[in-house]
Order: sequence, then structure tokens, then C-alpha cells
Amino acid sequence: MKPFDYVEIRVPAKPQYVSVARLTISGLANRLGFTYDDIEDLKIATSEAITNAVQHAYSDDEEGEIVIGCALYKEKIEIMVADHGKSFNFEETKAKVGPYQDLEEVSFLREGGLGLYLIETLMDEVKVHHQEGVTVFMTKHVGLEQVDENVEHISS
Repeated sequence: MKPFDYVEIRVPAKPQYVSVARLTISGLANRLGFTYDDIEDLKIATSEAITNAVQHAYSDDEEGEIVIGCALYKEKIEIMVADHGKSFNFEETKAKVGPYQDLEEVSFLREGGLGLYLIETLMDEVKVHHQEGVTVFMTKHVGLEQVDENVEHISS
């Protein structure tokens, strides 16, 4: 028996399919027991990764595809967003965006940097590979402390 279930969808690299991925992520995260806020974080981070692929991976005359894969564990979800378009150097792009670890206001980010900022802020782990396109791996753990907190507040 595998330690996780795997769900994968493939969508055309078009903006109208971002919502399809958001709904899928929402349903899967709900099934794992994520809180409403964590589900919203997952949807935002995934949307940003897919939107980056839609906007930057393929030229206007190129038919592109984006693969969204989700590994569902008992205590976490791992989401992969991959395209086979033109690649970029994540660390170089991140450096151009500017330092945002010490950033007090998101409004100071240069245009195009908000997506990377959101993904790294909202997810527990983020890895980016950029060979033959771009693949973003994002991990979010189910908050164990929420169970303990909620148990004390349930009235009988």
C-alpha cells in the first residue's frame, strides 16, 4: 500500500483553467482536514504558480499544457505545478524581486514579485526546478495544533 494517494490534472495553459485547479485543490485539502484558512492559502499559492506558468511559459502562438499533481498524505499535501515551456532561474528572479524576508510592506515589491512572495509565504516548503520548463513543488502540513485547540472549545 502506498503511503499517499496521487491525483493529477492537466489543463491548457489558459487563464480560464486556473479556477478548475483551485476547486480541485480545495476539495482535496478539505478531504485531508485542512482548516478554512489553510485551504485558502493552498488555493492562492497554487493559483500563483499556475498563473506564472500561463503568463510566462509559452509564447502566444504556442499551445501549452500545465500539469497539477497532488500527493495526499495523512499529515500533508504536496502540490506540483509543471509546464514544459521556457524556463527561468528561480534564484536569479527572486534576487531581482528584492529581499522580502525583512519586508514590512508587500506594496514595495516590484511588479511580478508578488506571486513568488505569496507562494513562499503561504506554503511550508517550496522547491523550484527549471529544467525543460518549470516545476514548482509546494508542501503544506495539516496543523496538528488545531485539533487540540478545537477539542477544548467543543461544548456538549
